[in-house]
Formats: sequence, C-alpha cells, structure tokens
Amino acid sequence: MDAWRDQILPALVSHVAYAYIRLLRTTMRLTYDNHDVLERVREESGQYILSFWHSRFVMMPYVYPHDRIAVLVSRHRDSQMLSRILARFGFAFAWGSSTAGGAQGLRHALRLIKDGHDLGITPDGPRGPRRRVKPGVVALARLSGLPIVPVSFSASPARRLGSWDRTLVPLPFARGLFVCGEPHGIPRDADDAEQERHRLAVEAELDRLADLADTRVGLEVEDVRPPVEA
Repeated sequence: MDAWRDQILPALVSHVAYAYIRLLRTTMRLTYDNHDVLERVREESGQYILSFWHSRFVMMPYVYPHDRIAVLVSRHRDSQMLSRILARFGFAFAWGSSTAGGAQGLRHALRLIKDGHDLGITPDGPRGPRRRVKPGVVALARLSGLPIVPVSFSASPARRLGSWDRTLVPLPFARGLFVCGEPHGIPRDADDAEQERHRLAVEAELDRLADLADTRVGLEVEDVRPPVEA
C-alpha cells in the first residue's frame, strides 16, 4: 500500500496530467499579451524571475520561450507531484520554499541562477495562503539582482478545483490567454520596510493580471482571497 501511495500513484497521476496538458496545448487557441517583455528583459538583464499564482500553473510551461528555467519546488507532497509533471517538460528544480525561512531553497535557487537559469516561482505556494506573496521571491530578486516578471493565465471554458489555491483547469478547445506584466526590480540595499512595499506591489500586480486575464477570456473573476489570519 505504501509503494502504491508513494510511488505508483504519483507516477500515474503525473503521466495523466502531463498528457492532458499536452492535449490542451494541441486543442487550445492561445494568445499572448505583452509577451515580448520577456525578450526585452532578456536583453536588459540577461535573466529573470518568472512569478505567477499557484492556481495558474497548469499551462505555464507554454509561456516560457526558452529552455533554461528552474522552478522553486518545496518538499511538500503536492509540490512533489507538480515537480513530476514539470520534469516531463524538461524543467530543472530548486528544492526549497518561498517563505522567509526557506534559506536552503534560496541558496539552491541562487546557485541555479548563477549557472544561467531563469527562475519560475509561485510566491503563494506550496500551501498558501492563496494569492499572498511570501517574502522569498523578493529576497531572491534582491540577492540575485534579477527582475521579477509577473505573469498570469486564464482560459474559457475552464473549471476551478476545490483545492486550497482554486487551481484553474482549462477544458479542451478552450480559449487561453497569457498576460505578462512589466519587470519589477528590488534594490540590493532595500531594507525590511522597502522589501515589504515591493512584496505588496508584486502581490497587487499578480492580482491585477489574474483578474484581467479572467475578464478578457470571459471567465468569472476568481473569488476574493481569504483574510490574513491574526
């Protein structure tokens, strides 16, 4: 039973999920808004940190136009499943967390950046709170000197799962849209208060892009994020 739960079932689910994502790409009509920002940032900064809400990860392999990206993935079981899917797309991984205390993940991510990788990160992962940016992405941008490029995705028709993040899953033959924001740099000498301002700014922009993408494809805008627990 343990082997089924820990090895066979995750491998089976990841295989089915990968096949479904490939099916979606074959049948979907994908459009891109401000996608050229990725090439502009490449010319200006060389590398970048691609940031998106956890709920919008399903089609994200198709927004990245190159072949050298590492994704920050935690050791949580849900993230392990995600890593199995992304590995089939040829992505590398930085094992860690997007929380302030994820020092090991930060170090691993910085090594991969030094080796020439761009970085992909879901700043509200792996378990939320939903649509709340954790400090790790700001720390990575500050320490690496790379800009954060926010991006979102939506599609219609699609359904939202009952998971903590309300994962958006398009249906075959849906209309899909990627929306990229402008790069957001973090000064290397930013103090705690300035880093918090940047964190909130990135959070607001990711929200704006998510709602814009939903509206543009005709999907009901995602419900309000849960309040911060006291």
